Amino acid sequence: MRPALRDAFAVAVAAADPAEAVRAALAEHRGKTNAASRIFVAALGKAASAMAEVAISELGRPISGGVVVTTDAGARPVAGCRTIIGGHPLPNAGSVEGGEALLALASEAGEGDLLLALISGGGSALGVAPREGLSLDDKTAVTDFLLRSGADITEMNAVRRALSRLKGGGLADAAAPASVLSLIVSDVPGDDPATIASGPTARAEKGTVARPEARDVLERHRLTDKVPSAIMAAIEGADARPPLGDVVNQVVASNARSVEAVANHLAGAGFRVVTRPGWLDGDVGEAAEELFALCHEQADGKGPVAVISGGETTVKVVGDGLGGRNQEFALRFALAEADRPLGRSWAFLSGGTDGRDGPTDAAGGIVDGGTLNRMRAAGADPTDHLARNDAYRALAAAGDLLLTGATGTNVADVQIALML
Repeated sequence: MRPALRDAFAVAVAAADPAEAVRAALAEHRGKTNAASRIFVAALGKAASAMAEVAISELGRPISGGVVVTTDAGARPVAGCRTIIGGHPLPNAGSVEGGEALLALASEAGEGDLLLALISGGGSALGVAPREGLSLDDKTAVTDFLLRSGADITEMNAVRRALSRLKGGGLADAAAPASVLSLIVSDVPGDDPATIASGPTARAEKGTVARPEARDVLERHRLTDKVPSAIMAAIEGADARPPLGDVVNQVVASNARSVEAVANHLAGAGFRVVTRPGWLDGDVGEAAEELFALCHEQADGKGPVAVISGGETTVKVVGDGLGGRNQEFALRFALAEADRPLGRSWAFLSGGTDGRDGPTDAAGGIVDGGTLNRMRAAGADPTDHLARNDAYRALAAAGDLLLTGATGTNVADVQIALML
């Protein structure tokens, strides 16, 4: 089952191939690109290099300028573009350089021109342009507090929009009066362009910077007295922005499409497939318990069974260990099965489609009925490691880390359980 899980995860990643998604989308918008006087390419996110590369090839004409802001692992030279490496999950000096370069590029566009924006997951941290009065240290501090508090991606991006000149439609504002075509790989629930990478080319609801929403997020997680005072001042001073002009935002790949591709693949391999509907989020412990309960229900049926979900959970960091939400999800699933056996042979995978889970080199974990015994034989107490947010070292001891390397895309996480 472990090779079958790896194959299924590869299908999820392939379904989110940013190059193929951009190629298909540009074919739809051929009239728009052909009519532009000049075309500028602004790519931001983990898949930025791949998206920019195929876009420039498909346009079939020279671009007037390009900026690619991405991760070190995802970076490669792209003809006609300046490539900048930012920080993730926390922004760094490269993130500031990237954010400012994107805004400067967009400002070069004029009437009759087109800004082709290529947006993918991770963009919120990779490219930043703090509002006046804020420093990179301020932005890094609030991001770190939000990550450790267990805030979900929608909450985090609400705060980021309120603190940025790039997000919340800021990139599109800089390009006006040029047209904007934004092709987006989604890593968020609902695939809202205003949330993906904090919406460089999209407004939040009602066209505002969502000041009350940003303040509410910090209050909800009891962070108003912890974040730098400049952060609260910037949120209180955030003004509403007018509606955007000629902007088209199109989601070209998403978690839902990847989950569907996995379901079709496993059904074709002879599994009875059960897909948890919607986006699986919230606390990783609660999410793991929910998905395990669904697996337990399905274990009473006959024949091979596959249970699939997609989304992005959160981890409230209380220990000093190493890991990420997918590694912790996998470890929790193994511990749950030990308490309430499924009564079948089983294996379970939880992985980030970008190939990286938390501040580690792993995409997640693959566990089975022998995982806990392998951990203990290697001297690792799984319960103790979990209590210290140290799932990485526990899974490493069992040989159960999911190691894929950078995938060049990011549509959040996928969980797959197989039972025979």
